[in-house]
Amino acid sequence: MLIPVRCWSCGKVLAHLYKKYADRTTSGEDPQEVLDDLKLQRYCCRRMFVGHIDLIDDIAPFSLPRDM
Repeated sequence: MLIPVRCWSCGKVLAHLYKKYADRTTSGEDPQEVLDDLKLQRYCCRRMFVGHIDLIDDIAPFSLPRDM
């Protein structure tokens, strides 16, 4: 799904950093170095990025239109 706005454990705002992380890791950079560069030091915040699986493209075709 979508990346959470805040870390579930400590509450740090993270969502604005995910696009940079995803772009840099898909271009071949080491995820550890990218997270260090983005200044994500806590392991709880790092796990939000490393463990994230983007499923929005898989789920979106199954959403139903809402009639108002």
